[in-house]
Amino acid sequence: MKVVYIPAKVKHAGIKELMSKVNIKEKFAIVSTIQFLDEVKELEKDGYKVLGQILGCNTVATKGTEVEAYLYIGTGKFHPLNLAFTSKKPVYILDPMTQEFTRITEQEVEKYEKKKKGMLLKYYNADKIGIIVSTKSGQNLLLRALKFKKTCGKKAYIFLCNNVNNLEDFQDIQCWVNTACVRIIEDDFHVPMVNIRDVENIHKEDPAYQFSFE
Repeated sequence: MKVVYIPAKVKHAGIKELMSKVNIKEKFAIVSTIQFLDEVKELEKDGYKVLGQILGCNTVATKGTEVEAYLYIGTGKFHPLNLAFTSKKPVYILDPMTQEFTRITEQEVEKYEKKKKGMLLKYYNADKIGIIVSTKSGQNLLLRALKFKKTCGKKAYIFLCNNVNNLEDFQDIQCWVNTACVRIIEDDFHVPMVNIRDVENIHKEDPAYQFSFE
């Protein structure tokens, strides 16, 4: 069966007009998601600095940029919250859907950081873990999961699934390692969960952990 990927992009979001709501005193650069990126790039004609696309797990577009703040143009807080956490700089949000201009607060960053550290601590102390592998096209990282299972030094089980409901039914699993969409951990499944990217760094110093994840 042939699989065809069709990019979903928003057109005529009126981003140029919405920029009148932006009030940022710091020197800033703009980031966005793929849905709005084409229209956002048009802002370069008005002198704005557009860095490109970011994800909740990837802010490489901002590396080496000498700015004091960032403006995220898009929906939701997952992507800009991670950017605020990793960059330690003010991050503002212009949402084309709600037409609101807001800022990620220090309290939100602190809560995000505490949650992330808390989940990592659960992982450190876990003897038995479950590794979530999605069967969905584009999210299936089975090879990566198998390598992680072999070298993580814990009793690990791989769970192949197309959704992550009912994880609490596996009561002997002390922590879950997610290899699917990183936004899964935004939902409250009432179980400890970390993204594989966050815990890979723990093991990369181990000589046995010598392989590429890219």
